[in-house]
Amino acid sequence: EGYDPFYAPDPALLGRRYQAITCTEVVEHLHDPAGTFRLLDRMLAPGGWLGVMTCFQTDDDRFANWHYRRDPTHVVFYREATLRWVAGHFGWECEVPRKDVALMRKPR
Repeated sequence: EGYDPFYAPDPALLGRRYQAITCTEVVEHLHDPAGTFRLLDRMLAPGGWLGVMTCFQTDDDRFANWHYRRDPTHVVFYREATLRWVAGHFGWECEVPRKDVALMRKPR
């Protein structure tokens, strides 16, 4: 099953609990990231995993020329530290197993 607000907008999926949720090249398009992360927290079952893949923001000196920010649909950017903050805010564990990927786990 998969949810997409444009191509597969099934609201019933948003009321369920999941052991795993993946957001691949999604979070940079969120106009209300705080609200979306609150929704994801409600949807994650205890012990569930949230996987986020997005191009982590470059350092400030390179931001002006960063290719990722030139996409007009990319409205918010995340550093590794930002996603670790989000995880901490919700009491989730967070690991970054490789470049541009964060895995967050809700406690049991």
